[in-house]
Amino acid sequence: MAPQREWFEKDYYKTLGVSKDASEKDITRAYRRLAKKYHPDANPGSEERFKEISAAYDVLGDPGRRKEYDEVKAMGPLSGMFGGQGAPGGAGGPGPGFNFRVDDLSDLLGGIFNRSGRQRRPGSGPQRGADLEAELHLSFEEAVRGVTSSVNVTTDGPCQTCNGTGAAPGSSPVVCSRCGGRGVLSDDQGPFSLSHPCPVCGGRGLVVEHPCPACRGSGSQPITRQVKTRIPAGVEDGRRIRVKGRGALGRNGGPPGDLYVVVRVRPHARFGRKGRDLTVSADISFPEAALGATLTVPTLDGQTSIKIPAGTSSGRTFRVRGRGVPADGHSPAGDLLVTVEVSVPSRLTGRQREAVEALAEAFQSEPVQAGDR
Repeated sequence: MAPQREWFEKDYYKTLGVSKDASEKDITRAYRRLAKKYHPDANPGSEERFKEISAAYDVLGDPGRRKEYDEVKAMGPLSGMFGGQGAPGGAGGPGPGFNFRVDDLSDLLGGIFNRSGRQRRPGSGPQRGADLEAELHLSFEEAVRGVTSSVNVTTDGPCQTCNGTGAAPGSSPVVCSRCGGRGVLSDDQGPFSLSHPCPVCGGRGLVVEHPCPACRGSGSQPITRQVKTRIPAGVEDGRRIRVKGRGALGRNGGPPGDLYVVVRVRPHARFGRKGRDLTVSADISFPEAALGATLTVPTLDGQTSIKIPAGTSSGRTFRVRGRGVPADGHSPAGDLLVTVEVSVPSRLTGRQREAVEALAEAFQSEPVQAGDR
């Protein structure tokens, strides 16, 4: 996997508050503690901090990525070439006009390792598979309660006709005559020996003279597979859930990438959400608002009753404890927020009109004092 630009700029160990020789368990414990503390549901306004913690764990929580990250950070001042602390204008950084692409890092590392006798042919060693992304559409109830569901993932797998060699049945790839099977060509530049992929074989070290008709020499073909995903209770629309090791397959024995499931939640006809609280509106009549009443309101699990005190004004919100999003390992259960609206009838019967007119006369003869409202 190619190093990311952020690797040169950020100290992921500092982000998680662990030492560079921390064990995998220490890193996981630190991540869980910080994720719980800075989760947006538990600590509104901490979205950016939560993203930084997640990004750090994505790297340090994966042994392969952590090793690559450590190797990159060990380069020290070389990180200045990539816009980090030693970027142009900073201490030790290259001068103005210096232009270096992060994609060139593999060539630079290859040259350094070649000088020390540690060269590895590009493409011949284990390569981590790519990360994939898939959408999962859920109902409002599924998102609130949590669910185990499946997503279809299409990725490249070994060609069934040539078993991944890329060569037509009955033939095999041959060693590249240009690079002698090394996959690289060296170019001595003073104290360094810089290497670059062989243009004939593309760094594979092998050439397919008779391509497989099924995969046209690529050695791979699209395959579709189902991946089960556990969606935690209370997941919100747009949340990305990482499923480790279920992305694209690695090459040459490399580990697979990760799958990121993006949750899409359909709105509910009656309920809304505010974090872990559910919201609902309920209509009450003027007599109920004025005299008080016991009101039956819906919940996701049935119905419940709340008491409306006398003199309740339209728009007042009542809280029903524990009837919102269920509790999980990180957050307590949310509440149900019931907002009452005083309903004004568009038509009145004769008897209702007489009663309202009588009430109006009573208000005129006995005006409501400001403190009584």
